[in-house]
Amino acid sequence: MTDRQIMTGEEIRRAIVRISHEIVEKHAGTDGLAIVGIQRRGVPLAKRVAAAIEEHEGVRLPVGALDITFYRDDLSLVAQQPIVKGTDLPFDLNGTTVVLVDDVLYTGRTIRCAMDALVDFGRPRAIRLAVLIDRGHRELPIRADHVGKNVPTSREEIVKVHVEEVDGSEEVTIGRQLRAGEPAAGRQ
Repeated sequence: MTDRQIMTGEEIRRAIVRISHEIVEKHAGTDGLAIVGIQRRGVPLAKRVAAAIEEHEGVRLPVGALDITFYRDDLSLVAQQPIVKGTDLPFDLNGTTVVLVDDVLYTGRTIRCAMDALVDFGRPRAIRLAVLIDRGHRELPIRADHVGKNVPTSREEIVKVHVEEVDGSEEVTIGRQLRAGEPAAGRQ
């Protein structure tokens, strides 16, 4: 089975704009608000959310990047030499409402790691979550406050978010993960 597109670049843009309005509405303004993207694709999405808020509210919010590599509970399964992308939080987290931004919400484990990492840098007043795609299958009691698109999936499917800044293209696709020994579609 080949990947099929479930969001175009324009649909991603519209989802980001909608999420930015929801964030401001839920927070009742922009005072004390900060946006933090989870490395890798969450960072450009966070910058886009902040830019959209600046466009409609006229306020530039602080934006940061959070690397959760060493907070993962599956670090030994990921790689022997994990690639660290870096954390950049150029503002004081204490007393702020932080909106964590990520591309896909799946089991909830990435978000748990991100919250652990955040509190190592300060004590936010509140932490909220914005994701482009919520695909279900939670293993932890975590839910997003702001969702671009809910996509029901099976555990065998893979959701891929492509952003221009990282991948050179803009789209969200869904495909099926091949099981060991299973031939790829069209090959026998």
